[in-house]
Amino acid sequence: MKEIHSRKAELACSTIAGLVVLMLCGCATLDTSYRDPWHEKDAAAGIVEKNVEIGPVTLNYAEGPDNGPALLLLHAQHMDWYSYSRVLPELSKSFHVFAVSYHGHGKTKSPVDYMNATHIGNDLAAFIETVIREPVLVTGNSSGGLLTVWLAANKPDLVRAILLEDPPLFTAEYPRSKTSVAYKTFTTCHDYLEGNNSDFLIYWLNTNKAFITKMAGDNALGLIVSSIQKYRAANPGQPVELNFLPDILRLFIRGLDYYDPYFGDAFYDGSWNAEFDHVEALKRIKCPVLLLQANFKVLDDGTLDGAMDQKDANRAVSLISNVKYVRIDAAHVVHIDKPDEFIRITRSFFLGK
Repeated sequence: MKEIHSRKAELACSTIAGLVVLMLCGCATLDTSYRDPWHEKDAAAGIVEKNVEIGPVTLNYAEGPDNGPALLLLHAQHMDWYSYSRVLPELSKSFHVFAVSYHGHGKTKSPVDYMNATHIGNDLAAFIETVIREPVLVTGNSSGGLLTVWLAANKPDLVRAILLEDPPLFTAEYPRSKTSVAYKTFTTCHDYLEGNNSDFLIYWLNTNKAFITKMAGDNALGLIVSSIQKYRAANPGQPVELNFLPDILRLFIRGLDYYDPYFGDAFYDGSWNAEFDHVEALKRIKCPVLLLQANFKVLDDGTLDGAMDQKDANRAVSLISNVKYVRIDAAHVVHIDKPDEFIRITRSFFLGK
């Protein structure tokens, strides 16, 4: 009987909701001294966290040892450079990795009026010129993928090849963005800034209850919020890292704890893409491109739950002159959901092995 119950527990732990249910049942507890083990794994691989001043912006980034061509990694919205922690040690064996928290994310500090593709793209170009000092390979996820497109289109001399990890091409442009599930979080950012709220992470979680229910079950919200408060009390000034959550939700909450809602507000009103037309940018790209599309679905009301639908992906492929397309059975943040596959695809595309 004990073996049967143990097997049931293992199956429950295979899902996010299962983990939360276990904690609600008292089978797991919040560890307020918890620190994600990948901090030590990254450090052992020679990954070092650094800061650099680029005009009025302080960019926070991680750099690995010089073991190959320079690879710039640009995370998804709501995340930070640490979302790549699971793949940096392995990638650093073949590349000179630079994972950057761009404006509005992580420990990076930026003026609120810099929250648009043009400002961020120019600052990333300056980072390449002053810190990396050689043309780079670039991989970007989600909004980071859009910035990767911006760099390849506008700074071609700095970019050797790009891997676009499920970017919201066309779907993040206003007003098309209003038909995507992402617009809910953009609205949350706008409403937060219009109100008198002091804790964005807690506000976001309470406003997006359906997301938490989908990810972690009906009774998870209260548990997660109370755990955040307890963790903060025990670790003032440190990013929230909840031990009982799986990687994707743990890293999402960590990133959201740092996140500047002015970044999402710029998508709410369309100003983020004001000088960045996706069609025209894709047409200008001449370097090799790999477009990696993750899973998506269209809800009953027509809302897109994902970065791109198939028509969007096909349209993007038709606009890029030198492109390879790969469809992968994975969640939006591929490098967290399927890290081994992401490493394999990255090495294969950029290094041919």
